[in-house]
Formats: sequence, structure tokens, C-alpha cells
Amino acid sequence: MPTSGAPTNWAGNITFGAARVHHPASVAELRRIVGSAERVRALGTGHSFNRIADTTGDLIRLDRLPHRVEIDPDGSRVTVAAGMRYAQVAEALQTAGYALANLASLPHITVAGACATGTHGSGNGQRSLAAAVAGLEIVGPEGDLTRLSREADADRLAGAVVSLGGLGIVTGVTLDIEPTYEVAQWVYDGLPLDRLADRFDEVSGAAYSVSVFTDWHSGDGVVWLKCRADRPGPPRPDQPRPDQPWLGARPADGPRHPVPGMPPAHCTQQAGVPGPWHERLPHFRPDFTPSSGEELQSELILPRGAAPEAFAALRRLGARIAPVVLVSEVRTIAADDLWLSPAYGRDSVALHFTWAPDRAAVLDVVAAMEEELLPLGARPHWGKLTAATPGDVVAGYERAADFGRLLSEYDPAGKFRNPYLDRLFPVG
Repeated sequence: MPTSGAPTNWAGNITFGAARVHHPASVAELRRIVGSAERVRALGTGHSFNRIADTTGDLIRLDRLPHRVEIDPDGSRVTVAAGMRYAQVAEALQTAGYALANLASLPHITVAGACATGTHGSGNGQRSLAAAVAGLEIVGPEGDLTRLSREADADRLAGAVVSLGGLGIVTGVTLDIEPTYEVAQWVYDGLPLDRLADRFDEVSGAAYSVSVFTDWHSGDGVVWLKCRADRPGPPRPDQPRPDQPWLGARPADGPRHPVPGMPPAHCTQQAGVPGPWHERLPHFRPDFTPSSGEELQSELILPRGAAPEAFAALRRLGARIAPVVLVSEVRTIAADDLWLSPAYGRDSVALHFTWAPDRAAVLDVVAAMEEELLPLGARPHWGKLTAATPGDVVAGYERAADFGRLLSEYDPAGKFRNPYLDRLFPVG
């Protein structure tokens, strides 16, 4: 049954304008709701910072759909209910002896929401979370159920995975899996930003997953290294060691939170203690809320080769960034072939910013950053704040026109559209 009241996103900076909010308990019920609606959108955990999920019609939350984890050991795949959170999927996979190759920093987010917006983790060899999608089940505008697979619909699936919610309501996702593995996490304090720029390949390649946290003004950063136990590789003189300085950084003397001064109790185990992949690849533990949510976020994804020039630009803006930033994170993403993935066609560096909840001040700084970084090929994250025009955002995607045609094909009457999509992909 629909519920009343105005839902908000996770951060509280967006109040959704839906006339009704539905929590279907089955796919059949979901199909009936979609078929009878005039305008409808899906909402996951609300971990977006713009109006990508908003609608004045019906808003559907998938949190009450039955959990589903169907493992295909021969195909090395799993099919899950799209509304499940990554933490729930990961726990089930680990119990069965399997793993995903990658996870985002927050395991609290839903599989469907993360894939639809091109969300990612980190690692020179790790693609976005959406790149693991081998199949989709989508409820279309008439309540019809469509299935896409990598084998039968390769190009169409590449256009449908990062869909911004525009093709229908995703109810099932098939993901690539592999045997379970362990990860150990180390933290180094005080990496000079000069070293980050000059030796970026060395820093980003020092572990299976690498993150660097900074404010772009202090002159240094904190490095988190997540190392797979089954891929240690031969020791090299330039590799970090937990008891020695490395590239001017020093081993942390205790656990760290990404935001300076915040208690690390919410974070995953550090200090090199090995543990299952799903308890180390995220920065935050699933049984804790990492913060109050009173923050804003933006992110720009650039070609990896542009990293030194982008770092220099951010350091020039450091005095403007520092007063409103809580922390900035540098990560890497391997190229994929998904039409609207921010890492489409290129190995990438992702520059993420967690901001104080002052929208006007934040957007002023974001605009200044984008003025410097958009000419370098930056693509804003679909679910976060940007000051760029819709035209400038879409211009960064070679297959944007193809996606516009896919929207028209799957949803000719615009049932799944909203102002966010209309600005990016105008009808006609």
C-alpha cells in the first residue's frame, strides 16, 4: 500500500515530491503499480545528492521485495534482488564461499541504485560496480518484465546498466562472482601531495585497492591500502612496508576515519589484520551508520593520465576548498564499455568530495573546480552535485545519443522520466 509523508534522501538535502510512496512486497505487486502509474521512479537507500530519483508521481522503494541470492557456480554468477544492499549480498556470497571483485566505500547502498549511477570502488584493475552486471530484469511501462543478458544482448545491456532509472524499475541483477578471498588494510599518514602527483602510478598501484584522503590545502594526504592475501606479488624495494616510511608517508599509529577527527569505530579493520573481502574493501562497517548524513557530496571522474594536472588545479583552489570540505578522496577505476559509465572507454581517476551542508558555498567551489577540470575531460557523478550544465555533462559521453534513443524505445510515453532526465536527454 502507498504511504504518505514526504521522504528525503540520506543526507536530508532533498525532499522528494512524490504524491505516493509504495513498498511492494512482490514483483507481481510492483508490476501492477507500474502498469497503473502515470509517472513513476524507483528509490533505493537515497544515497544521492541531487534529484535523480525524484518524481511528482509514484515513488517505489524495493526494500520489502523478497531477498534473492541465486548462485550459478558453473557460470560464476549470482542473481540478486535489485533492492538488496551490497552488505546483504556480500554476506550471503561469503557464506557460500564466493565474492565480488569490488565494493564501494559504503556497503549500505543498494545494488540497483549503485549500478544505475555508475558508482565504483577503487583499484587500477577494478572497474565500476556496474561493470560486474551480466544481466538485468526490468519492469517496463506497461508492467511488462524484460530480461537482458550479456550473452544475448551485449550492446543493449551496455546501454541499460547505467540507466539513471530511465528504462524501468530493475527488479533483478546478475553479477559476476569469484571464489572468496581475504584482504588486509594498511594506512599511511602524511603522504606529500607532491609525491602523489609525481608518482601517482606507484601510489595507485601499491595495492589491490588504494584511496588517498586530503583537503588539497594542507599539502599532504592519508593513504589507505587494501591488499589481497592471494595476490601479494614479489616484494619490491619501492613497495610500502607496515613498519617503515613510504614515499615520505609514515605508518599510522592507530585506526583512522576518512574524515579527520572523526572516531574510527565505524570503519573497517585496519593495521594489516586480514579478513574477508567484504569486511575490508568498504571503508565503513555495515552495522554502523558512518555519519549523521548531514553533508553534501560531489565527484568528478577524469582520464587517469590527467591526474597530475587535476591535482595541481585542486591545489591552486585549496584555500577555497578547505573551509567547506570535510574530506576529499582520490581513487582509480579501470575502463569499461557501459555507455553512461563515468569510466566509459578510459582508465580513470575519481576525485570525490564530502562537503559541509552549505549548498550555496559548496556549489560556488564546485563551479570553480569544474571550470578547471571539465576541459581535462571530467565527468560528474550522476548521483552527486554538479554546477555543470546538462549539455556539458552529456557532451562527455560518446554514446549519449544512443542512450537517448534507448530511452525512447523502452519508455516512449515517458513514464519513468523526471525533470532530471528531461534536462539531460530532452524528448525528441
